[in-house]
Amino acid sequence: MSIDLALSVARSGLRLLDRQMARTADDIANAGTEGHTRKALEGRALSAAGIGIGVRSGVPMRDVDLALQAAVAKAGGDAAAGELRTRLLSTVEAAHGRPGDGDSLGGLLSALRARMATLREAPEDPIRRGAVVQAAQDLVARFNTVAAGIGAARQQAHEMLGTEAAAANAALAEIGALSWSIRNELAAGRAAADLEDKRDVAIARLAQSLDIGVIRGSLGEVTLVARGGIMLPQDGAAFSIAPATVAPGVFHGGAGALPGLMLNGQDVTRLVAGGRLAAAAELRDLTLPRMQAELDLAAAHAAARMEAQGLRLFTNNAGAVPDVTLPYAGSAMVGFAGAIRVNAAVAANPALVRDGTHAVVAVPGGPSAFTPNPAGGPAGFGVLLNRLLDFAFGKEVAAGQAQPPIPAGGLGPDGTLVSSLSGLLTLEAHAGALVAVQTAARAAAEDGRSRAVALTELLGTRLQQRSGVDVDREVAAMVELQNAYAVNARVVAAVQAMWDALLGAVR
Repeated sequence: MSIDLALSVARSGLRLLDRQMARTADDIANAGTEGHTRKALEGRALSAAGIGIGVRSGVPMRDVDLALQAAVAKAGGDAAAGELRTRLLSTVEAAHGRPGDGDSLGGLLSALRARMATLREAPEDPIRRGAVVQAAQDLVARFNTVAAGIGAARQQAHEMLGTEAAAANAALAEIGALSWSIRNELAAGRAAADLEDKRDVAIARLAQSLDIGVIRGSLGEVTLVARGGIMLPQDGAAFSIAPATVAPGVFHGGAGALPGLMLNGQDVTRLVAGGRLAAAAELRDLTLPRMQAELDLAAAHAAARMEAQGLRLFTNNAGAVPDVTLPYAGSAMVGFAGAIRVNAAVAANPALVRDGTHAVVAVPGGPSAFTPNPAGGPAGFGVLLNRLLDFAFGKEVAAGQAQPPIPAGGLGPDGTLVSSLSGLLTLEAHAGALVAVQTAARAAAEDGRSRAVALTELLGTRLQQRSGVDVDREVAAMVELQNAYAVNARVVAAVQAMWDALLGAVR
């Protein structure tokens, strides 16, 4: 080997080692940077006529387990969806009060029944009559509070659709811009590994909004496909949703007036899956409307069963009691829990809880006939109180006649939802089950979120071990590179000494 060739080989080795040390130093410096992966910079031996003439350095390359990376993003989207469900359902849980303290719907219905039982012992006592009205007021306040909580959560769910649509659009735009830069860098023969890391971070952020699949091309491009086969554009704004006030009777789809999530003009509300977008749509259109319907039915049947026995204790703002024999959708029962109040006549004259507000005509399969206590009637009139305690609060509408069940199907403002609350004949049993089911929804959401977070952390740790930067290992590699650099430097020094000796001999 000639002296020139030896020097050339040594210099090419020094250049490769210099770039490798720079790459290792960069990995160490960015070990804590989100999404940064370990890069490898390999050299390729060069030869001519079977004689080694040096090495050529390549470009930094990533070594990422894409399947594991996709699993981390999916788990992160599930965790984000669970966090949203937990946060919004916490509003409903808080509105239900504290069941253990007796201030939930079930407890307040029991308190109303207990006040009526106490009044039956002394119907002439005005203090006990006032206590019945106060218990009714407390129950009404709880219905109103829970309805307001459900309504607020549903409004927030709609607004979250807008927030997440904007976040998804921003992530898509960033992914598109980075893909364009990556293609240009690769086409010019330059490294694009750091840009690919940044794009993966944006893809993971997009996965928190909706579940996506990533198809990677050979030229650095990516195709993003949402579950259901929705192709996601990367060249500008994509998702949109119009603002709206979400009232109990509005719904999305069919003849509904509630706006949907649009993707470049196409309604994809029912197509998106996973992430916060799907969670918000599910809460707005399914979970919360079902809860509202369950609550409305509880309030409407409480009013209707009192009304059937001769006491119009609960009404809406217009003084009317909903007809519970009609289908829920489109009826006066929709939103009744938010409008229910104690009848103004009863609030002004508590004696009506003893005397009754109207006569009842017996009908087959319905309550028996009732005539209110006339003016100046007996102060110990207990007929109405017996009817209320035995039948309005009981399993029968009259002796031998079962109460009609509170519906579990045909719920929601569009009549398409189904409740798990079925086969419960008494007001207290239905209300107690309603509170248990609706407050447990938050706990179930929190449990799902916790599992998703744990899975995200587990998979993230594995991905970090597989593709992340191990500082200890990189420092050890740096020492090896420095040693190799020193060896090449000694070769250069030896070649330099040979040149000096040769020049000295010539002189």
